[in-house]
Order: sequence, then structure tokens, then C-alpha cells
Amino acid sequence: MNDIVTFLHSFAQAVAAITLYQEGHPARERAIDKSFENLLRLLETRTRLQLTFLGDEVVCGTEPIRDLAGWDWSNRLANAGIQRLEFDADVTRDEVEEFLEEICARITLVMVGSAEMRHSRSRRIRFGSVGLQSDVVQEDGLTTYQPTAVRDFTYSLKEESDTLRWLHEQVEDAQELHLAEAEAVVRSLTVAMHGEREMLIPLLKLRQFDEYTTTHAMNVSVLSMALAEFIGLGARDVRTFGVAGLLHDIGKVNIPREILTKPGKLTPEERAIMNNHTRDGARIITTSHQHLELAAVVAYEHHIMIDGGGYPTMRFRRDCHYASKIVHVCDVYDALRTNRPYRAAWEAERVLDYIAEKAGTEFDDRIAQAFIRMMRKWDNRVARVTEEGEVVETENIGQTAA
Repeated sequence: MNDIVTFLHSFAQAVAAITLYQEGHPARERAIDKSFENLLRLLETRTRLQLTFLGDEVVCGTEPIRDLAGWDWSNRLANAGIQRLEFDADVTRDEVEEFLEEICARITLVMVGSAEMRHSRSRRIRFGSVGLQSDVVQEDGLTTYQPTAVRDFTYSLKEESDTLRWLHEQVEDAQELHLAEAEAVVRSLTVAMHGEREMLIPLLKLRQFDEYTTTHAMNVSVLSMALAEFIGLGARDVRTFGVAGLLHDIGKVNIPREILTKPGKLTPEERAIMNNHTRDGARIITTSHQHLELAAVVAYEHHIMIDGGGYPTMRFRRDCHYASKIVHVCDVYDALRTNRPYRAAWEAERVLDYIAEKAGTEFDDRIAQAFIRMMRKWDNRVARVTEEGEVVETENIGQTAA
């Protein structure tokens, strides 16, 4: 990955040189030449170079570039509407120079691009913001990508599932939460969601009942990130909410499996044990990592209803955190859409009707309505997939006007 780091540093230096020097200036030409040479070196072994800028992180293909964590230019590019960037192997120096000039203009004028992947003047360079957008748009003679069929989803989630199962085992055995692994799972889920052409919402299909906790955690993380993006939150907040969604039920590692997988109604004693997972989860998170306050708050609050119902019971009524409200609606959606030992999964339309009915009492009204709009508008982007990446079903929600 050293060649990637070298190229991106030279790429940023070329943009800076274009900002400082007029066309034809030797310093400007040297900087562009160096950037182009480094790009060609990368493309010698690739037919295409694909880069994603997620706030303060850079991903090449699906692999994060750890040496560029916190790289200032990642945020600059993302804020200028360039979260995804692709170069084809036959790109020319003139095309790279034109693109560098466009980046310079976008950064200087703070021009945030649309959510679609767009072409530069060359069809061999593509860029765009990562988001939920599938319409074909013509703008200044440039055409966005056509939507990709959800059946084309091929990203395997097995490594992420295995990592999360291992993380749960570590918490269960030693009450120790490994944050790096949790963040790595969320980062991988982010990459899986942002397909080559538009955003996808891959939800894991439950294989067997005793894997529910792992599958559900990943699905709530994905749904929470999708909803956060849909309502316009920035990349850093989206991933923070993704971590909170991933860890919202971490306290369930302390619940006996016979209670977790019980096919019938829980006794009052068993229900009390089950309800303790919110307090246990908050404790595990706060004692493991003090800077994960938000995830701890979400773990504690995600079963509290807007009208004060749910659990744990608060002595004094107060509003829950915005992230808790987002995770709450995503938690209920995935739970009701999943087969459980005591009931069959509900149809997607029935779950959305339930959320609409409970908006303002169980769920925050604005967040519930935003979730419903997202799921109806992007139902063809939501799919149940196996860990190997095979699409087994889509949500098939009736679409309505946005």
C-alpha cells in the first residue's frame, strides 16, 4: 500500500500546485508529472484504481489505508463531493490535469457535488459522493451511472460476521470489548454498502436461531448508517452511529442462551434478565473504552420509548439521544423482519405500518417517518444476503412518492 500513499500525497501536492501557480509554471508541471507517474505505476497491475474517502479514512478497493488515517485531504475531497474516485488504466496525463483543475475549483469554491457518481471530462475518470441516489441525471453534458441491479451484490460479509462472533465471545469470556475490531467491521460494512455505482443496504439473512445476536447487530448497524446518511449526516457521524448500532445489544452476551433462544413466552424472571441487557451493555462499553460514550448511551437507551415506556425505567423523564432514536427504529424493523423461535418474520410492509402507527409514541415521529420514506424509496436497494454475498430476497416494499 506504500504506492497508494505515495500517489495520494503527490496527488494532493499537484492540487496545491495548481492553486498556487499559473498554467505552464515549472513547479506546477513537475507536480502534475509526478502525480501522473505515480498513478501509472499503480495502474500497471490494475485495470482500474478505486478509492473511497470516508471522512478521515481512505479505502483502496475494500482495504483501508492505515497510513492515511486522519489524512487531512480525505476530508477536503469528501467535502468537495469526491468520496469515491476511480481511474481507468488507459487514463492520460491531460485527463488527469483537467481533473486536478476541477478538484482545485471545487475545493476553492466549496462546491459540494451531487450524490451520484459522475464523469470528469474524461470517461476514464469517475467521481462522486457516496449516497442513496439512483436516478439518471444529465448535467453539463455529463451522465451519471445507471443503477446497478441489487442482484449484482457480490461482497462477502463472512469475515465481518466471523469477527463480530469472535468479539462477542471475547466480551462473554472476559467482559472485554475490542474496539479496533468493532470499528473494522463498521468500516467494512460501509464499503459493502457503497457499491461501485450506488448505495446498497445489505441485510444478513439469519441462518439459525442461535446466530441472531450477531446477524441482528450487523443489520442494525447497516440500517442505522443508511438512515443517518439518508437524513444528511456527515461521514464521521454515520460511522459513529454504525458502531453504536453494532454494539447496541452487546449486553446480551450475559444472558443465558436458553433464555435468548426460548421458543415460548418469557417468565417475569426471564424477562427481567433479558431487560438487563441495556444496563449491562452500557457498563461493558464504558468500562472498556471511555471515549465510546455515544455507543454506551445508545446501548442503555435503545429500548426507551418516546412516551416514556419501554426499559430501563427512568426516574425522571428526559429526551433520549438522537442516535438512540435512530437505532431504536432500526432495531425494531430488523427484529420484526427476522424469524424468531416464537414467531415468524413479519412482511416488510406490515413492519412499516407498525412503525407509522407507533410514530410519536414508541418512536420519534420525524425519525420514524424518515425511515419509512427511505425504505419505500430505496426498497430495490435493500436485500437479504448470505454471508457469502448471495442475494436471497429483497424487501419488496411498495414504493410511494418521496
